[in-house]
Amino acid sequence: MVASSSNFYQLGASLPVDAPSYVQRQADEEFYQKLRSGKFCYVLNSRQMGKSSLRVQTMQRLQLDGIICAAIDLTGIGKHKVTLSQWYGGIVYALVESCQLEDKFDFDWQTWWQKKQEILDPVMCLRLFIEQVLLEKFQQPIVIFVDEIDRVLSQDFSLDDFFALIRFFQNQRVDNPVFERLTFALLGVATPSDLITDKTQTPFNIGEGIELHGFRLSEVQPLINGLKGKVSNPQQVMEEILEWTGGQPFLTQKLCKFMVEESEKDNPHSVGEVVRARIIENWESQDNPEHLRTIRDRILSNEQRAIYLLELYQQIRQVEEQSELQADNTLEQSELQLSGLVVKQYNKLRVYNPIYKEIFDAHWIENQLKNLRPYSENFRVWVDSGGTDESRLLRGKALQEAEEWASEKNLSFQDKQYLAASKEKEIQEEIVAKEQEAALERERKDRAAVEKINQALSEAHKKAQRRISIGSIILLVTLLGAIASVILGIEQVQKANRQVDEAQKQATIAQQSELQAKKSAKQAKQQEEIAKNNEKLAQQRIKNANKTAEQAKRQEEIAKNNEKRIQESALKLKQDAQKIEQKLATVQRNLEDKNREISRTNEQLISAQNNEKEIKIKLQSIKSEYSINELKNKEIRTVVETVQKLSELAGNLRNVNLTSESEEALRLAGLSFNVKDYKLKRALLLATISQAYQHLKKWNEAEQEIKKSKDTLSQIDKNIITNNEGLQIQVLTNKAQGNFLTEKKETNLAIESYKLAFKIIKNYPEQTSPFTKSNQLLTAKDIESVHQALIKLISKNNTESELREQVEKSLTQHLYTQLEYYLKAKNWKAADTQTFQLMLNIAKRKNYNIAERENYLTTYSINNFSCYDLQKINRLWVNSDKRFGFSVQKEIWINTGNRLGIEVKDSTQKDYENYLRFATAVGWYDDKIETGGSGNSVSQEEPFLSREKLFDRINNNPFYVRGSLPMSVVYFGRGGQIMDTQRTSFLALRLVKCNI
Repeated sequence: MVASSSNFYQLGASLPVDAPSYVQRQADEEFYQKLRSGKFCYVLNSRQMGKSSLRVQTMQRLQLDGIICAAIDLTGIGKHKVTLSQWYGGIVYALVESCQLEDKFDFDWQTWWQKKQEILDPVMCLRLFIEQVLLEKFQQPIVIFVDEIDRVLSQDFSLDDFFALIRFFQNQRVDNPVFERLTFALLGVATPSDLITDKTQTPFNIGEGIELHGFRLSEVQPLINGLKGKVSNPQQVMEEILEWTGGQPFLTQKLCKFMVEESEKDNPHSVGEVVRARIIENWESQDNPEHLRTIRDRILSNEQRAIYLLELYQQIRQVEEQSELQADNTLEQSELQLSGLVVKQYNKLRVYNPIYKEIFDAHWIENQLKNLRPYSENFRVWVDSGGTDESRLLRGKALQEAEEWASEKNLSFQDKQYLAASKEKEIQEEIVAKEQEAALERERKDRAAVEKINQALSEAHKKAQRRISIGSIILLVTLLGAIASVILGIEQVQKANRQVDEAQKQATIAQQSELQAKKSAKQAKQQEEIAKNNEKLAQQRIKNANKTAEQAKRQEEIAKNNEKRIQESALKLKQDAQKIEQKLATVQRNLEDKNREISRTNEQLISAQNNEKEIKIKLQSIKSEYSINELKNKEIRTVVETVQKLSELAGNLRNVNLTSESEEALRLAGLSFNVKDYKLKRALLLATISQAYQHLKKWNEAEQEIKKSKDTLSQIDKNIITNNEGLQIQVLTNKAQGNFLTEKKETNLAIESYKLAFKIIKNYPEQTSPFTKSNQLLTAKDIESVHQALIKLISKNNTESELREQVEKSLTQHLYTQLEYYLKAKNWKAADTQTFQLMLNIAKRKNYNIAERENYLTTYSINNFSCYDLQKINRLWVNSDKRFGFSVQKEIWINTGNRLGIEVKDSTQKDYENYLRFATAVGWYDDKIETGGSGNSVSQEEPFLSREKLFDRINNNPFYVRGSLPMSVVYFGRGGQIMDTQRTSFLALRLVKCNI
């Protein structure tokens, strides 16, 4: 029945389940159907979009289907001063109240909660409450609605564990079917990335997002019903209302209510007039219940982000008339959408409706930016000028204050550009001012220097004139003295003359220096220095001239004395000459004898020199050999020290229970002694040490060692680095570096390291294969690790899809090679495990981007497994031993009366008995083992062999029963016993379909 007043339309809180104005949208059916089928859903949208009303309506429909619905409103749990324990306690209380546990089951939840909390953390208590209380007391499906989920953001503690628990319940459905009766629905104003920081635990990547769009004309018949009898043309009025509101639920209900009220007036106004009078004009005072202010506050509440959101909104308004802004799901775009101001349609962003566009117009944006920016007016003019009006750039104190204001803000690009331009302009002006000041200072100094030089030149000129005169006099005296002593000492006088000439030349140089100084006056500082030097030089030269004159005088006296001594000696020389002539003949004879002796001596000397050369060559060879031995000894000492260090690290790894990592370090340490090249050996040991430090979480030491390893590799000759050992050590080093970079979150660099390792493995399969030779440095685990690490890192990058396909194909081939190796060696246990790992990889059941890998094959995976690969795996097993293989197991399965493709829920007692016959036939079940189990369900007490026990029997008895292997497909992930009838049944069905 249509209400007779405007109360037909309700504003504010959730609409009652029977509200006549409730509008069903596409989301209603989608939300209901997905929850009904047990899928985890979330509705994250802006406020007043009808999320809570959607929850009320959906709960009503699900309850009519017999589904238990529990509602948790996080606004009732508290916001401030709530502890983690109290928060989870509030969740449990809301579940108790919503499900009426106290009334229906007389359940004392407070005592239960208190006891559990004494030994368990809150999130584990919540898990047990849901698992042991809700799911046990109710056998129907249960949907838990959590409304106002964004309230978790206001708590002082992380609630990542709460979302991880939701993910846990979803993932456990395969192993624990009881969880298939449980699902969750989250509603609120937030993005998934806001709600949980640990992306590996988020449930949102395995859930279904429900989009809430505005009301459409085809959906609003309930609202039109409220207008009937009130307005002349309800359909047309509704079209106008939707045109103004864009279908926004709150505004649409509000405007419908206004139009009903308007119809009761004598002169009712049109929709547009009512919008302007009662919503747009003086909107802040008329915004009741609050709606527009909520949008405003959402945008402006975070001052650090407000400017960016306003700039983004401004950009959307500016481009909307041509084509809406492309949506790229950035943090700011998501935040703007959550405010409700803009909406994404066809992957474009636009303003939600004309009402918002009128209220939050360009003038409003400018005012808000002005209030937020201390430089708003200058900024606006600068932007309008296209960034060319430099007069509007900030300087001095204004720039300093703006930079202080911006230091903790998330600024828009234009703000950053404006402040950067202001800073650059200020620096340019400071440089110009300093250059001008420096130019003036240089000009002042130049003038002073010129004056000083002119004065110095004048003084130098006078001094030079005086010294030239003195030099001339001294020259004259010197010449006269020289002439007087010609007879007594011709040679000494001539020498004196040369010295006097030099003095004259020096005096002439002084005059030339004076002239040169005058010509170079423009180069003020240089000329001043030259003048000083010339002055000193002139002084020195005059001193030298004076000294020469004195020497000439002394030479004259010496010459007189010499003449006298010569005359006295002349007679004696004549007498001695006769004696010398006599002795000369004797000396000549002796000389001839000595020459002959010298000739013989020279021949002996040449022979000795040749012997010396040979000895030196031998000595050099001995020294070189000694140096080589000394270098080798030094290298050996270095290797020994490095191996000792690695051994110590292996002990540290063992002390923290990293046994396999310790053994791997010791294995490589031992194999390093087989590496002949010292640098290769060193690179291997350093990389292994780095990997050990990584296991011990010592990242600084790990980084130093891997850098030294890479540096050592870069120094190795190409012929050595590309031999078998070199290629394998390159793989190990790049793998260790990739592991380190992955831990340091340097994803792109890590990918490059793994790519280098993968490229070597791919291009040199024989040299890097761990199955072709003994003393192999690389293990199968190393090869697999490189593949898995690379797949994990590139899996989120669509541009690397081709590379990922190559890596996955290479990994599959590696796993096949490994399986063949184990089968050839009759290593049945390793071959069985490898079969399971290979099938997981082929079925893509290994997700390398989550914390817990899916270590099992679902019935769906088995039922869709590649026939080609299933046939190939079976062929490898059968060829290795005719007793084993899937085909053998299929034959036994059918012969023991088992059906194909039977789920547990459809199985009968007869099916269980047939399964025991099959398990007995293949040696998985031994009823001679005494147990206490009974009934038609397989329990751990029943005589199923453990995996270890089974392989003990196979290894000890080479004729053990047919069909016992492979068995890990139905063993792993099922509690450690061979007891999965469902997967065995579906595997048999797949074998039949694949003609195996």
